[in-house]
Parts: sequence; C-alpha cells; structure tokens
Amino acid sequence: MIASAIPTIGGILVAMAIVALIEIAVPLHARGRWNRIHLGPNLALTFLTFATNAFLNAALLTTLVWLRVKHFGLLGMVPLPGLASGVIGVLALDLSFYVAHVAMHRVPAFWCYHRVHHADPAVDVTTTIRQHPGESVIRYAFLAAFAFAFGVSPGAFAVYRIWSALNGLLEHANIRMPLWVDGLLSLVTTWPYMHKIHHSRIAAETNSNYGNIVSLFDRLFGTFTAPERGTNVRYGLDGFDDRAVQTAAGLLAVPFRKSVASAAARTGSDVTSAVPGYRARQRTNCRNA
Repeated sequence: MIASAIPTIGGILVAMAIVALIEIAVPLHARGRWNRIHLGPNLALTFLTFATNAFLNAALLTTLVWLRVKHFGLLGMVPLPGLASGVIGVLALDLSFYVAHVAMHRVPAFWCYHRVHHADPAVDVTTTIRQHPGESVIRYAFLAAFAFAFGVSPGAFAVYRIWSALNGLLEHANIRMPLWVDGLLSLVTTWPYMHKIHHSRIAAETNSNYGNIVSLFDRLFGTFTAPERGTNVRYGLDGFDDRAVQTAAGLLAVPFRKSVASAAARTGSDVTSAVPGYRARQRTNCRNA
C-alpha cells in the first residue's frame, strides 16, 4: 500500500505546481523575501510529511479493510446505500479533522507541534503540507478514532484524503479572487480567504475557521469568522520570525524549544496577540507541556 501512495503524491505535486503558476498570474500579495526564504524549508517538511503519511495511510487503510469485513462501526451495522454511506463517512472524517484542529489549538502539548504550520510568515501553496511529523501522528490518531467508530469504508477514506489534500492547496494559495465569490462558496466549503484568517497573528482570528473541507462545523460550533478580513491578514507567529527558526532543522526543533514567551522576550515581540490561549500558558515549556 505504501508503494501505491507514489502516484497520489505525484498528483498532489502536479496540482501544487499548477496552483503555484496561478499564484504568479493572480497573486493576492506580492512575493516578498519570506516567500523566497520559506520555500526550501516548506518543501523539505512537505516531503517528510509525504513519507510519514504514506506509512500512516497504509496502516489505517489496512485496518479499515479488515474492519469492513467484520462490519465494525456504525455504518457497518446500519444498512445504507453505498453513496449515502460514503457521504456520511467523508463528513465523519472531516469532523475528525475539525476536532483534531481545535484540540491542537487548545491542548498545549499539541500546539507545540501545530505551531510549526502557523509560524509561516508568508502563506502560500507551499505552506499546505508544512507540518511537523508529530502533528501527523496527532491528526491520524483522531482520524483513526472517527474512522473506526463510524466504520468508514476504505473507499470513503481514500476519497477524503485526496479531496483534503487538494482542497488544502486551494485554501493556502496566495491567489486573488473576488471577495463575494469566496464568501459565497464558503457557505459550503472552505476557501482561501476564509482559511487565511486562521493564519492571522491575532488570537481571536487564529482561533476560528478550523474547518478542512466543509465550513459546516465552524458554523455549527460557533468558530466561523466571515472571510472579509482574509485579504488583509498578517501571517505567522510572533517570536518565530528568526531566520534560524525558519529552516527545516529549526522548524523540526520548534516543539522542543522553550515557551513562546521566552522566544519573544529575546526578540521583543508581543506574543499575547499571536498565541492561542497565551495568557493561560505563558509559562508553559513545550518540553513539559
């Protein structure tokens, strides 16, 4: 199953290249020095994530195939047409992503890994899969829990993972589009301006728009922020703009650094506007969170 991931990864890379060309044609923001600086580290973490996810996908898919034979989970016990079962399965997996994403912002130990993704000062298509391997493990733990509980079919899982990857490229893309189009489409799914708000340095904005594919769960659970602000967001996290941090090695070491407060104290940054739940966690060291 790991070998079968190669065509999928190839397809994602082709899609990433196409989106990158669109970014050049109709950029939301002009490319600056951070776009050049972050390219190498972002791609390094992207390929590391591809490798990590290939193993996790293979393990989860193998288990789902076995559980499907055993009719395990809610969907395995309820007779439903294949299409209905598939749609429910995809929505269940998207809910798992939402729950995992909220947890990564509210659980200090999880945030230590997730902040690698949020520390990018120039969000574009290369930011999409910029994440720490530890975050992949956390995400797949939630994904597995929901997939097993609902008895999601292997087919629905495959559809979700591919859709999730492609939609992620769109969400992070540095592309300009009419605000009304983004607002209209965000009534159902997550679009660039809606997701850009989630990458803001302002805590109230960072702690919103957690959704992956559908915007339903943000609206349902009160974490939705309208996309109007998405065209004018300052990206990144205070205390993490140092060039030494914004390298592949520096980003992989982020979860094991001292607290954001310590990092910001050295740079004079105001982390209170940047870090979710900062006031409750300002003395927390990620090594003992």
